[in-house]
Amino acid sequence: MSMTNYWNQQGDRDAELNALFRAYRAACPEKEPSANFMPEVWRRIEERQHSQFLLGRWARALVTAAAVLSLGMAAYLYIPHAHGTVFSFESYVEAIAAGHAVDSAEFVDPVVDEL
Repeated sequence: MSMTNYWNQQGDRDAELNALFRAYRAACPEKEPSANFMPEVWRRIEERQHSQFLLGRWARALVTAAAVLSLGMAAYLYIPHAHGTVFSFESYVEAIAAGHAVDSAEFVDPVVDEL
């Protein structure tokens, strides 16, 4: 490709680009900012910040409630309770060693071997 041909093609592209820019300017005229331009911008910014502030406050409240609930549950599990309850805090092995195993025939399921 010769240099003259290159510059001619480049000039054609520049002309096409300039025509595209002119068409864009004609389709989207520039608007002059009104006297309320900056107050409107600040109002939008403050509305967005206010909603983020409320969301942040709710998030902090939920995290605090979750932490208090977790500490309460940990304290409940840590404090020993009386053994007169329905639930036993012994392990299975400790219960058998203490002789608390159920020897009643009601709970024994006989296995029948049918061969």
